[in-house]
Amino acid sequence: MTDFTGKVGLVTGAGSGIGRAIASGLGRRGAAVAVLDLDESTAEETADAIIGAGGTATAVRVDVADEDSVRRAVASVVERFGRLDVAVNNAAIPSTGQDLTTMTANAWERVMRINLTGTFFSLKHEIPELLRTGGGAIVNIASNGGLYAIPHAPAYVASKHGVVGLTKVAAVDYAPHGIRVNAVAPAITRTAMFDQVAQGTDMIAEQEASTPLGRLATPEEIADAAIWLSSDEASYVTGTTLSVDGGRRA
Repeated sequence: MTDFTGKVGLVTGAGSGIGRAIASGLGRRGAAVAVLDLDESTAEETADAIIGAGGTATAVRVDVADEDSVRRAVASVVERFGRLDVAVNNAAIPSTGQDLTTMTANAWERVMRINLTGTFFSLKHEIPELLRTGGGAIVNIASNGGLYAIPHAPAYVASKHGVVGLTKVAAVDYAPHGIRVNAVAPAITRTAMFDQVAQGTDMIAEQEASTPLGRLATPEEIADAAIWLSSDEASYVTGTTLSVDGGRRA
């Protein structure tokens, strides 16, 4: 298991699902973890679980769509732990069942503001802290919808394609400064939220049937990919988007 002892990591959208799994995984590997989420109560639940397992964590409320909120959150992490070594930008919202010609501008802009602009704000305020300590690693959680189309999800697909592009630019611009920036592109993952949405439908069976490995990912499997990209074991990997999808893209 990769050792993050002595390192400080932050994870946005870490109150539940994939974000919680990433934060917990970093905590198990010795990192001090800042658990960032819009819902402070779920962030505190994640932080308490990390602490209860013998790790170090703190919960911080953040609205990634608000630049001042992001700036304050990153500053509070550095104030609390003294530095920042790893950042995982996971916060996002879904948007499906939309027709491009009838989707409202407000609905479009909300998805773009959180998923893409929120990632931009996060990078903008994380990178200076990594520069201050000589480098580090950033992982943006994109989606397989950032690599190909998902029907009736124009804003979501556009936002996640944007995250992939932003990842590449940041990787190229900051590689000379010792900062690696990568993305993970999960397919549908068996989070509690997805199970709730799928309850009473054939959605899980249908998705599993279209996946070569025959099942959906667990949040921990997506987390393992993000944590590997954050680790020294991926020291020569930057600017890439790792598809974690059970073979669906292939």
